[in-house]
Amino acid sequence: MKKVILLMLFGWQLIAQAGELTIEITGGTQGALPIAVVPFQGSAPENLASIIAADLQRTGRFQPLPEKDLIARPSQPDQVDFGDWRKVGGHYLVIGEVRSTGKGFDTGFTLFDVFRGEQLLGMSLSSSAKDLRITAHRIADLIYEKLTGIPGAFATRIAYVTAVRQADGSQRTALRVADSDGHNPQTIVASAEPILSPAWSPDGNRIAYVSFENKQPAVYIQELTSGRRDRIGPFPGINSAPSWSPDGRQLAVTLSKDGNPEIYAVDLNSQQLRRLTDSPSIDTEPSWSPDGSQIIFTSDRGGSPQLYRMPAGGGSAQRISFQGDYNARARYSPDGKRLAFVTRESGRFRIAVMDLPGGSVKTLSDGGLDESPSFAPNGTMVLYGTQSGGREVLAAVAVDGSMSQRISIDSGSLREPAWSPIRH
Repeated sequence: MKKVILLMLFGWQLIAQAGELTIEITGGTQGALPIAVVPFQGSAPENLASIIAADLQRTGRFQPLPEKDLIARPSQPDQVDFGDWRKVGGHYLVIGEVRSTGKGFDTGFTLFDVFRGEQLLGMSLSSSAKDLRITAHRIADLIYEKLTGIPGAFATRIAYVTAVRQADGSQRTALRVADSDGHNPQTIVASAEPILSPAWSPDGNRIAYVSFENKQPAVYIQELTSGRRDRIGPFPGINSAPSWSPDGRQLAVTLSKDGNPEIYAVDLNSQQLRRLTDSPSIDTEPSWSPDGSQIIFTSDRGGSPQLYRMPAGGGSAQRISFQGDYNARARYSPDGKRLAFVTRESGRFRIAVMDLPGGSVKTLSDGGLDESPSFAPNGTMVLYGTQSGGREVLAAVAVDGSMSQRISIDSGSLREPAWSPIRH
């Protein structure tokens, strides 16, 4: 692997120009539980209650009460009158207070079950001023887990590729990272050439992606904090579709260096290549199982693109998709119990989910050119690329189909999304 130490100065200079994403709930709010999130007392540069309420609302499971319906502004448990909150229909209540420590902020919050009249959760989190939004997301994560039993995924990030048409008619692409609610977008790298297939490392500190910046495809690994890049290879021909092993020590990639697109594993320490497939067909788009024992990939060895599974060390592959004549780009859910993938139905490309090991399939999206599915790190949603109003945008849908969102940007297109692991 050729080492490239690079600060990517041009890319970092684009941070201030990177537009924030707009997230719109497009369906699935029926039956949402009412929750009152009272504005937190104290002086802080962020409206934490608003961030928490927006996080919970985007899940489709909760409906925050409008601020005008909040009958009081308690910040301590002994200030709560459950009778009053029952009258306004709040099922749950969140109160809090932000205190400056001189070096940062301490944020305390309490969650109540209004109808039972009992406290469910209460704690305090410390953070710097610049991390207050993350603190709000963490509080929303804790509330969501307490009420649903599922870890929240609000304090996570999404990677995506933007494409903006320039005044001279050329197109400029950028790999960007933003918080899960679309705020704090940062440009990681920008190029006049295509950028494809971003993939998060298991620790969330690096992103692997494909760049055509030298007129040929190459796989890079980028550290987010330092801006350092490592190039895998280079190898002649196709270099594409990076996928991290669960321990972060290997990448599965598609290479055609020996003439035919095959799947290889690259040891990131020794730089050694290990060939995993050996077929006259096209083998591509590998995805490691969460336990590291298997790899799902796309192959046309049966006559059309379908999903196959093989041991992570290579060997005999088993076909696992049989519905329709096109199934590709599969990704495992975090618990390894599902696959999200692209399927073709009546000439339209849509996102589907397969339950493992049974193989039952449910179509989640209704677009015509849906692509690049990526599971949320808690497994509750699938993020993907789609089209709306003639523009490329992102969308998210619950795995049970109960809720959907559309994610757009002021100008340009969005594509190739990837949801980060949960921050620890």
